[in-house]
Amino acid sequence: MAISRTVVISCAGMGSRLGLGTTKALLEVEGKPLIVRHLEMLQEEDDIRVVVGYQAEQVIDVVRRYRNDVMFVFNHKYRETRTGASVALAARYANEYILSLDGDLLIHPEDMTKILGCDYEFVSGGVLETEDPWMLQTYEEAGAKFVSTFSKNRGNYEWNGITQIKSAKIQNGKGHVFQLVEPYLPLPFLEVRTCEIDTINDYKHAVEWVKNGFR
Repeated sequence: MAISRTVVISCAGMGSRLGLGTTKALLEVEGKPLIVRHLEMLQEEDDIRVVVGYQAEQVIDVVRRYRNDVMFVFNHKYRETRTGASVALAARYANEYILSLDGDLLIHPEDMTKILGCDYEFVSGGVLETEDPWMLQTYEEAGAKFVSTFSKNRGNYEWNGITQIKSAKIQNGKGHVFQLVEPYLPLPFLEVRTCEIDTINDYKHAVEWVKNGFR
């Protein structure tokens, strides 16, 4: 039986650190906006919600050109709230599980397949790459890894913003996504290869990553 899941893609932010005057979900990498790259890998998912705020009309237009059954959720307070607020808004009246994805993230296609195959709660991370990461502290038990803490100071992996959790747990929140998840730790850990785009150098790295076949 397929998991009862709602996929939430957070695209409300302004992307001010990048300095290109566009929300990062619309950034093109090798000719495709990041939001379209997400949608291409989510073809089998039937409940997708895209949270919009900054440049909402442009995001909606791009998404609708690719797929016309996506639900749009407006975060009107996108200037003063974090991604957690967007996810909490989209979690209302959702299916049993929420799969939360960031619109500024590239995900290795093989690992997206792994993500979509999960029918349980998890917190995702990968190797340390960015300059100012939130990290995950993990431990092993019975041959499996679990996330015990989010930390700015130390950890085994870098938090990449991807989590799957029961929607009833995240109906409220204004901060970061990890702050919605923290009260429910420990949760299973899922290692995923990603490329987050916060700066121009991140963008250049993302382009090269795709050009090189995600290697």
